[in-house]
Amino acid sequence: MYIIVVGGGKVGFYLARELVNQGHEVLVIEKDKRKSEAIAEELGSVALRGDGCEASTMAEAGMNRADIVVAVTGDDEDNLVICQMAKKKFGVPRSIARINNPKNERIFKLLGIDATVSSTDVILSHIEEEIPDHAIVHLLKLKQANVEFVEARVSPTSVVVGKRLKDVHFPSGCVISAIVREEEVILPDGQTVLRPNDEVVALTKMECEEALRQLLAG
Repeated sequence: MYIIVVGGGKVGFYLARELVNQGHEVLVIEKDKRKSEAIAEELGSVALRGDGCEASTMAEAGMNRADIVVAVTGDDEDNLVICQMAKKKFGVPRSIARINNPKNERIFKLLGIDATVSSTDVILSHIEEEIPDHAIVHLLKLKQANVEFVEARVSPTSVVVGKRLKDVHFPSGCVISAIVREEEVILPDGQTVLRPNDEVVALTKMECEEALRQLLAG
């Protein structure tokens, strides 16, 4: 598989190194001379010095035969331009962009970028897992379908405590998939009764997350 990584900072360098070790054909585009030379010295002839936003550099890199382009520069606008040009001008099947500002995720999705990675969201999800009383932990986002899997703890003060699932008015875009109770994993049905401190795993539309949080938080 031919993978082009645009951005030769720490993220781009370590990503390229792992991909090379896995046997992929990799090229890193980096406009900074010092970084480009450091990549070449460490990884061999996998570095191309140039501006990854320019069509001429993309053509020189053989973008038209790339299977994946990964834009990991420190600038969200550059990453968006790189991915869009790769897909629309060079026909790259799959584009992945690093997002530094999570607020830009929606616009990337609307403009056809296949996948985004937000380091802020990744770190936040780990922090959430360490906070016992945090209402929502994000497990998996299915961006194309606008849904996500989340985990939430049922507060002892929540109105759902002691109620059967079928009697709880969950948001219309929310489905309870599993309940973790102490060491037991329960696949619930309408008769399942919610208890304080149950860990609920739900599939929910993103716009319904806040309503679910308020319902379970009490």
